[in-house]
Amino acid sequence: MKRIVLMLITATTLFVSCSSDKENEGSDANDIVGTWDLVGLEIDETTATDDEEFAKELLDFLSALDCYILTYTFNADGSVISENKGNYLEVSANPEGTGLDIPCPTEKDTEVDEYVFDGETLTYIDETGETDVSVEIMGNTIRIDATDLDVDNLDDGGTLIFARR
Repeated sequence: MKRIVLMLITATTLFVSCSSDKENEGSDANDIVGTWDLVGLEIDETTATDDEEFAKELLDFLSALDCYILTYTFNADGSVISENKGNYLEVSANPEGTGLDIPCPTEKDTEVDEYVFDGETLTYIDETGETDVSVEIMGNTIRIDATDLDVDNLDDGGTLIFARR
């Protein structure tokens, strides 16, 4: 009797631990709902352009200050709110002359558009039409090819990394 109980407990534990492992499954269409901040840019250091390298350094610097220049809020009703501070970035030499001074912008451009997400492809619908973007969601991280998203100054190359708030 003890062996049967032990086997049932072991089988139940294995079943529960394996059934919750979704690492290799596709994303659910609702996985994108929430607020996502641009926290970084992954680039290929061997082939990256100067613009890509500067964008990466800029995003790394601002993210360390909890300053996010691009944020998307995907709502369950199919609306998406984008907040872009990129047009208000001011880069200058710091007073000591030892580096750059990049304050976090307080102004932002806000747009409300529509989206459809099928678990892999995000269709972003704005006044210019539809844009299809391949999205990879891993827990609280979204990876998007920078050239697909077509965001000014961040569309040269690399992979944009967004984190859920």
